[in-house]
Amino acid sequence: MSHQFNPTVLREYDIRGIIGETLGPDDARAIGRVFASMLREAGGSRVAVGYDGRVSSPVLEHALVEGLTASGCDVVRVGMGPTPMLYYAEASDEQADGGIQITGSHNPANYNGFKMVFQGRPFFGADITRLGERAAKGEWADGAGSVETRDIMEAYITRLLEGLAGVDHAALSDLKVGWDAGNGAAGPALELLAARLPGEHHLLYTEVDGNFPNHHPDPTIESNLADLKSLVAEKNLDFGVAFDGDGDRIGAIDGEGRVIWGDQLLMIYAEDLLARRPGATIIADVKASRALFDDVAKNGGTPLMWKTGHSLIKSKMKETGSPLAGEMSGHVFFADEYYGYDDALYAGVRLIAASARLGKSVSELRGAMPEMINTPEMRFQVDESRKFAAIDEIKERVAQSDADVDATDGVRVTTDDGWWLLRASNTQDVLVARAESESRDGLKRLVAQIDEQLQLSGLERGESVGH
Repeated sequence: MSHQFNPTVLREYDIRGIIGETLGPDDARAIGRVFASMLREAGGSRVAVGYDGRVSSPVLEHALVEGLTASGCDVVRVGMGPTPMLYYAEASDEQADGGIQITGSHNPANYNGFKMVFQGRPFFGADITRLGERAAKGEWADGAGSVETRDIMEAYITRLLEGLAGVDHAALSDLKVGWDAGNGAAGPALELLAARLPGEHHLLYTEVDGNFPNHHPDPTIESNLADLKSLVAEKNLDFGVAFDGDGDRIGAIDGEGRVIWGDQLLMIYAEDLLARRPGATIIADVKASRALFDDVAKNGGTPLMWKTGHSLIKSKMKETGSPLAGEMSGHVFFADEYYGYDDALYAGVRLIAASARLGKSVSELRGAMPEMINTPEMRFQVDESRKFAAIDEIKERVAQSDADVDATDGVRVTTDDGWWLLRASNTQDVLVARAESESRDGLKRLVAQIDEQLQLSGLERGESVGH
């Protein structure tokens, strides 16, 4: 027996596809068989399994568990919940050797997929390629693993609340926060968490509904924050927090309705952390604002720019011993008093803690940030066979100029006007562009440089495409 995956589902950071078209129960079973075999070869035997609120998730979970046990791994089923609850199950269970969450993340309702942890590290890139190759050859072990079900929700919520350790709860009694779960998998956990937090909490869309009837659960798209903005304005709240479909990415707005983007949230967390851990390395991806890197240095930290992608960031944190990292996409990783994975619920708790420790409201913290003018993330289609080659050509050309170039992930060029970025997506046939300046004219000049480089490689920006 063997199994051939649709080539589009094996992504750089996870496995993801369209239910009934490119992904189904047979794929889930094969993932279980190969993952279990690889884990057993590495000396492991116990896997935690969770799933999100999508309509297709329970069927995929059933098939995945079948595959894992058929190849000899014992399974701990933790049920429906946010992806970070599965990460918590894997990190806090001393016997667990791996974890798999079935989730479509922030993708439309007809998508689903798998995020994996292998012996405490992200399972991505070459691991996923190898899994596909082994499935195609039927290279998997036989066995008979056991299955147990564990309810870890209460333990997870208790652990989240430790993010307020050392903060005077009485001082937070007047705090008023809005939360939007977007009908995603974080809803039930959010209800339990909010009930135990100090202050007053107003919740939106905590009922899990895989059809996402109110708005698409991607908090990095400003239109998805409209209901949260209305709630904050109507109830005169201090700030609002939103989650994506599986609760590993955070979005936020301040009390005045201004969006606090991923790199701006990281500025707040970094200022709080560096007061306690001077000199710490803070990692952000190449799409983050220069203001963040400058602010980290100003507060006595060591800023490090790294590649975009949650698996790549987590790996770099382990390598450098960084206690805090983040991405523009809203993934924030706390290894400071936590496990180093991306957990939007924990990030929400830490936003309350940071504001309290710094003695400033979230609106004051947001208001003190320099007003940079930037483009949204521009994504445009480029043939898979061409995208990396085009970036290499651009890299070569700008290297011959006297420009300040960072080639960590694509090309990021800094000029007197600000900076611009061009990189190839690891998960789609698109190039991603972004630019930031302190002036509108400066931004125009930066975008013109992007267009010029694309033109020289026979490309143009054209229509921007979604995630």
